[in-house]
Amino acid sequence: MIYVLTIVDRDTRCVLSWDVVLERTSEAMQACLERAPQAKQYYSDAFPVYDTLYYGAPYEMRTDKQETYSVEAVNADLRHYLKRLARKSRCFSRRMQALVKNIQLFVYCYNHRQLTKRLFPTYPSHLVDFVCPLS
Repeated sequence: MIYVLTIVDRDTRCVLSWDVVLERTSEAMQACLERAPQAKQYYSDAFPVYDTLYYGAPYEMRTDKQETYSVEAVNADLRHYLKRLARKSRCFSRRMQALVKNIQLFVYCYNHRQLTKRLFPTYPSHLVDFVCPLS
């Protein structure tokens, strides 16, 4: 099984750090956390490994979605836009490198769209508008 780790800013809903891993170990999750900018507060769901990480700021584990809705929304968008991550699907990545490149492009476009939406809330911003043409 392959896991996609994401760290999301609640205000902008930008993906601050992400990784694709074979196991959700403390080491893999700590490395993903350390690549993200330092936050004032951290929230997570009740997955046990989160309790073993060093955050450097206040951390709160929640059993409800009150403080984790932003990351849940980004995860839903990942599954929506990247069909290889859709649940109960026959679409999947045969190579981990292909999934990594796919998520890298998604995060680049997604973050630009999220920041544009904050600056111009009435302007329609579709994710495909932020993919750079190859030519």
